Amino acid sequence: MNFKFRTITYMLIMLGVISMITVIGCQPEDSFDNNGLTATDIDASFTITPVEGVMNHYILKAQTNDVISSKWNLGEGDYLGKMTEEIFLPDAGNYTITHTAIGRGGATNSTSQELLVEQSDPNAGNIVQGGKFETPDDISFWTVLNVSASGTEWTFENGNATVKGGGWNQKAIYQPIEVIGGKTYKINMSVSSTSGVSNTWFEVFASPTPPVEGSDYSAGGKLITLNTWAGCGSTPFNGKLSDVGCDLDALTYPGEPGKFVAEATGTIYLVIKCGGEDLKDGIAVDNVEMRGIN
Repeated sequence: MNFKFRTITYMLIMLGVISMITVIGCQPEDSFDNNGLTATDIDASFTITPVEGVMNHYILKAQTNDVISSKWNLGEGDYLGKMTEEIFLPDAGNYTITHTAIGRGGATNSTSQELLVEQSDPNAGNIVQGGKFETPDDISFWTVLNVSASGTEWTFENGNATVKGGGWNQKAIYQPIEVIGGKTYKINMSVSSTSGVSNTWFEVFASPTPPVEGSDYSAGGKLITLNTWAGCGSTPFNGKLSDVGCDLDALTYPGEPGKFVAEATGTIYLVIKCGGEDLKDGIAVDNVEMRGIN
């Protein structure tokens, strides 16, 4: 009798377990939403406070309740930062500052604020004019230098200066810039290609030697470069030239892309030259900058 009772009890328990598994197995995946492992309604608010006594420096401070980490975007893409972040904006202008708060389970929420920077930093402000190529006024600061026969062309559209073509021909764009003798400067820019390029050179110079129509330009030596023979540019790329470029040993200051020291106070010429066999979809250039670093 006891054996029979135990057997019936065991069978009832097993039937109950099987029923529970069946019910759980038939539930849709979203029945586990809001199970407490993933945060909801994350507060991504933050404050912006100027650093007292320091020009163009600001403190970004995110609220920290239920926030595990923070991403910030100052207008050039997201980066992982601290919840209290000090930033430096050397150029005058309007900036959209975006904070992305990351909570439990990887849930995110973002908020943005507008920030007006009224004056450029006198040392580190960008001294290139029209480096964003956004308006006709921007483009008017640049001159196309016809180095060799047609086949490679620069165009200005969609907020970029884009060089396309090939056939082993090259062209450049340039502008005059006033510098201070003995001062160290650094040049950089955003470059991108959706296809990569083939047997191509992209070189940047800064020298008091003026460009001459129909002549190659290499005065002052290469300051920053992208070169497929040196191992970069043959596949799609998008980023700062200092990051995606290569051939660092060939630079005037080896290993220090973009650096140059002004020989004297006066006019120098910033020259961006490109050519090669096949530029495919082209190289787009944006956010050209030259800044003092001492």
